[in-house]
Amino acid sequence: MKQRIYIDTSVVGGCFDKEFKEWSDKLFDDFRSGNKIAVISDITLDELSFSRPEVCNHLDTIPNDHKEYVFNDEQAEELADKYIKEKAVTQKSHEDALHIAIATVNKVDVLVSWNFKHIVNLDRIRKYNAVNLMNGYTMLEIRNPREILK
Repeated sequence: MKQRIYIDTSVVGGCFDKEFKEWSDKLFDDFRSGNKIAVISDITLDELSFSRPEVCNHLDTIPNDHKEYVFNDEQAEELADKYIKEKAVTQKSHEDALHIAIATVNKVDVLVSWNFKHIVNLDRIRKYNAVNLMNGYTMLEIRNPREILK
């Protein structure tokens, strides 16, 4: 079974950033070849709509049968609110909490991000997963693209 990889906006933008380009491009190559499935949320699509056209349209380089769309819903909103209540992040990082919640609720294999402040951060990952376990969800693997590529 192919890995389902939730990507946030930073991974898409990473294809156009000197520091992250190599690894974001390699991950997109895995999506294009069908080795992995890109899981994309409506939150990511909304954030991308504010980006430069080449960033916004970069998801179109992945064939439709190698993409899966997931959506924010009441269950994800409630879980994101619990992350904030338990101080995994503050209210200012509500959208980051939503990325984690949507990925958790949709049982992805791993969430990847270049956001080291609010997402790919060991202390925060532990807090997100503690909240997940306290609320009957499984733990979520959270990594940067470089960590999941061979």
